[in-house]
Amino acid sequence: MSTPKKTSGIKSSANAEGPGSASAFPDALPQPSSQLTNQFLLAMPGMLDEQFAGSVVYLFEHNAKGAMGLVVNRPTDVNLSTLLDKIELKLEITPFADQAVYFGGPVQTERGFVLHETSHFSAVDAQAGVDDLANSGTSYSSSLTVPGGLTMTTSKDVLEAVAKGNGPKRFIMTLGYAGWGAGQLEEEIALNGWINAELSRAQMAEIIFNTPAEQRYQRAMKALGFDPADLSGQVGHA
Repeated sequence: MSTPKKTSGIKSSANAEGPGSASAFPDALPQPSSQLTNQFLLAMPGMLDEQFAGSVVYLFEHNAKGAMGLVVNRPTDVNLSTLLDKIELKLEITPFADQAVYFGGPVQTERGFVLHETSHFSAVDAQAGVDDLANSGTSYSSSLTVPGGLTMTTSKDVLEAVAKGNGPKRFIMTLGYAGWGAGQLEEEIALNGWINAELSRAQMAEIIFNTPAEQRYQRAMKALGFDPADLSGQVGHA
């Protein structure tokens, strides 16, 4: 398993131990694999780690070597305009200026990750049920498109495009990612730490990009047919 190569981000310090904090990735983008790839991980009500309590994680890598994902419902106090200023990019359009930068996980929090729709996949596509757009238009120098899912980009060119107004129309920017070593995530699910949610791309995009951050956990649980209050005694499923 691997990590996107270092292309952008704000330098800071290191990793915490605990759920989602394993760092065992080389320097190349991971290749999408099976199992829980392209699913949500939802923290169970009994999650003790404060970094992940109530969190929704989009998994874009899971195989025998481990897993990697981004927390998508933890906005920070930093907005996109402030972050772009720090890397000497001027945001030329206003709609994204106040968009929050998210805590993506406790690993490599000095690095930036942009989770966005594959080019041209929009709300119109979602309503029409379009689900095969992996080879559409714009590409960036360091991107991973999950088959049937979203795209994660780590290269600065995506932020340059956003700053100029021709980047992804729906995206979130995170600092850091969540990582698990071999067998770690499976063990945490078995111990009732997480429940996985296999939803359509349209459902996930709606939750990540169109739902207020504070409502994403409840919306994802509702998509599974659960009330979070009823889950404390149940086990996650893989």
